[in-house]
Amino acid sequence: MGSAVQVPGTPRKKAAVAGPVSSETREAGPRVEQFLDIITTSLEDDKAEDIVVIDLTGRASFADRMVIATGIADRQIAAMAAHIDRKLGEVGHRRVRTEGATGSDWVLLDAGDIVVHLFKAEARALYGLERMWGADLDVPPEAPATPVE
Repeated sequence: MGSAVQVPGTPRKKAAVAGPVSSETREAGPRVEQFLDIITTSLEDDKAEDIVVIDLTGRASFADRMVIATGIADRQIAAMAAHIDRKLGEVGHRRVRTEGATGSDWVLLDAGDIVVHLFKAEARALYGLERMWGADLDVPPEAPATPVE
């Protein structure tokens, strides 16, 4: 018998226990780009407003891309979430987890390497995910010091 350690829980929890994966090991593959295209096209078709895609590669261990969009009403947001789940399922992505789809100001879809946040405008402004994860907050590398003459 082998001495493998058994970790209870889902594959995502097991990955979290295993620790972070370097960006060299975890490159966003063509499937991520295919799923991202399906998600953004679905949101556009459903009249989502202010769709933003944030590249998290090398910046976060939980996903490679974050999609944020605004809906006008609870029903529209719930429908957007259902359509994304259905369309990803049609191309073979069966592990989309949804939180808050029952009448909330914020619906989260976890599609593995892509996380989708669907907000009402007020909730989106309150949580400010673009400010938290946007590239404009990245600290640029320090420029080499120039000698003073």
